[in-house]
Amino acid sequence: MHCALYDAGRCRSCQWLEKPYPQQLNEKQSLLEQLLAQQAVSEWCPPVTSPEQGFRNKAKMVVSGSVERPVLGMLSREGDAVDLCACPLYPASFAPVFAVLKPFIARAGLTPYNVARKRGELKFLLLTESTQGGMMLRFVLRSSAKLEQLRAALPWLQQQLPQLTVISANIQPVHMAILEGDEEIALTPDQALAESFNNVPLFIRPQSFFQTNPQVAAALYATARDWVAQLDVHSMWDLFCGVGGFGLHCATPEMQLTGIEISAEAIACARQSAQQLGLDKVSFAALDSTQFATGRDQVPQLVLVNPPRRGIGAELCDYLSQMAPDYILYSSCNPQSMAQDIARLSDYDVSRVQLFDMFPHTAHFEVLTLLTKRGQGRATQRSS
Repeated sequence: MHCALYDAGRCRSCQWLEKPYPQQLNEKQSLLEQLLAQQAVSEWCPPVTSPEQGFRNKAKMVVSGSVERPVLGMLSREGDAVDLCACPLYPASFAPVFAVLKPFIARAGLTPYNVARKRGELKFLLLTESTQGGMMLRFVLRSSAKLEQLRAALPWLQQQLPQLTVISANIQPVHMAILEGDEEIALTPDQALAESFNNVPLFIRPQSFFQTNPQVAAALYATARDWVAQLDVHSMWDLFCGVGGFGLHCATPEMQLTGIEISAEAIACARQSAQQLGLDKVSFAALDSTQFATGRDQVPQLVLVNPPRRGIGAELCDYLSQMAPDYILYSSCNPQSMAQDIARLSDYDVSRVQLFDMFPHTAHFEVLTLLTKRGQGRATQRSS
């Protein structure tokens, strides 16, 4: 992928950009194999690749410059504004939105926040696109002082960009590099962006986490569904479930599924999807996943975990080792913490591992690993 911003030294976020893409994949796969070298992996599945550009469904733009000439992008280490509207990671559909947002900032009188002076109102613009065509736009403001001006100017923006189906304002008053605050103010009647992966309806709300690479995320969910379908399981937990992507893919009308996620916004999305799918044996709750699990005296046949970068940790590993579900399906964005957790789960065999290249041109990637309780036998393979 060619990037003029990288060549000019303006942005170095894609630290592996100078490596050919096949080399990137090989290095990631080698690292994963090294991390699991102490495990007897029964099956290594081939890595799932990503498009090299235009794959991101979300832009997190720092707003700087002046109200008449705003800059959307980031601040360099020296504090200089860097325009990232031409970043090749974004799909072509983002550029015309950025082009309209720049004059809109002036029209709405949203003075960009100046970090050095601690003045101004508009801190970030967060833009998310669904594969179904709609978009969600969030204005991150220092306070609600300009909220009425923003509301008054919105009809013009919506006329220019009818694809903006969800718009909100987030209030982030703290003078720190924190992306968003707790308070979210809806500016459109609809506050859930409709998405669909593999014919499974999903929803994205303003403060819920959602994968940023839709093509690879869809492959990840589909793979989890295929692996689970090959197992004789009828009960399942989906821990750290986010908007429910894994559980909703794996659930059947007969499957008893409980999804747990700390974010109430994400759980609202998951419940909306389950209702649309007509899954009446599926439930979702906004709770701490570790506290939920360790407070139960019974476990389902399958426990799926998709934790943040820190992994599931010693407490949950000890609990799972003690309760011994038949299978653990582990999705991770941090293979180092995953490997540490798997080492703690010493009564489980590693049946399958697959790398998903969710973040090309960086050292980061996603992994899906199937763990089988020793003595349970290998995962049932369907004949092809």
